[in-house]
Amino acid sequence: MSTPLLPLSPELSSVAMSALLTSILWIPIIVNRLLEMGPWKALKNPQPDVRPHADWAYRLACAHRNAIENLAVFAPLAILVHLLGAGNALTATAASVFFLSRLAHALIYTLGIPLLRTIAFVLGFGAQAVMACRIFGWL
Repeated sequence: MSTPLLPLSPELSSVAMSALLTSILWIPIIVNRLLEMGPWKALKNPQPDVRPHADWAYRLACAHRNAIENLAVFAPLAILVHLLGAGNALTATAASVFFLSRLAHALIYTLGIPLLRTIAFVLGFGAQAVMACRIFGWL
């Protein structure tokens, strides 16, 4: 296994892992779409507003959109913490919690477990709040 070109802070590592996770969540959705619609219809015009027949695929599509929305908030915060040299054990932990909460959120959402999904979401939001508080010197 090769090492990264530059050493990554825990915050940047979590941004990269969260971006990678978000970038692959669509794959099962597309596989389901190919199976439901057939390759020609699915690839001809994807029609993103067509709801999948499989409930899990619909829930995963929702989880994917939610992951994109949360990555758009977390990434700039984590990058700012890194650039400002404000990273510490708390922000490193928050960054890891964010990634793990997003992974759990996607899995739990896909499986259709609402209460656990909400807990995973709140943990991720808390991690974002820690980053913001650190940037503003409140932690």
